[in-house]
Amino acid sequence: MSNDEIFAAAYREHYWAVSRYVARRLDGRTADVEEVVAEVFTVAWRRRAELPHAPLPWLYGVARNCLSNTVRGRGRYRRLLDRLGNDQAAHGRHLTRGPEAEPPGGWVHEALARLSPQDQEVLRLTAWEELGVDELALALGCGSRAASMRLHRARARLRAEIDRMDRPPAAAPRTARRTPHPPATTNAIPAKEHGHG
Repeated sequence: MSNDEIFAAAYREHYWAVSRYVARRLDGRTADVEEVVAEVFTVAWRRRAELPHAPLPWLYGVARNCLSNTVRGRGRYRRLLDRLGNDQAAHGRHLTRGPEAEPPGGWVHEALARLSPQDQEVLRLTAWEELGVDELALALGCGSRAASMRLHRARARLRAEIDRMDRPPAAAPRTARRTPHPPATTNAIPAKEHGHG
């Protein structure tokens, strides 16, 4: 197959996987997702001679770089708005979410959000994109041993964050004991007296 045919096959086979990868990291902002995915495949087209036999992890690596550029660009845009005194950034925050709107497993996402962006990405690539260590290494642009070590450390940090989050609820039973109700034995004695009267 020619490089053009290899690219076309990769595009057909992996377009939606790359789209999901990008959408998860941009919270589904459709216009941004489409723009980043287009950029990913533009880079892939330019570098089609470099496409590996199994291109998906490589495409994820390209998508990571494109997302970094997008995030940096968005940060520059926000700073520019701040300097200009424009409150347009505040207009985007018109939706409020109540506790009932929290998605299932929200505590996992909260713990994940406390990690560094690098740790988050390692965990997402293995959990969301279901990459093995060798594929993870290709996506991250490092060796398999380094990828395995990064994954191990990221998992350990995530466990530590989850443990930290579990501590406050452990204190809840203490507040429950401070109820103004009298002890059960006090209630039992008058009940017996009333039973004999």
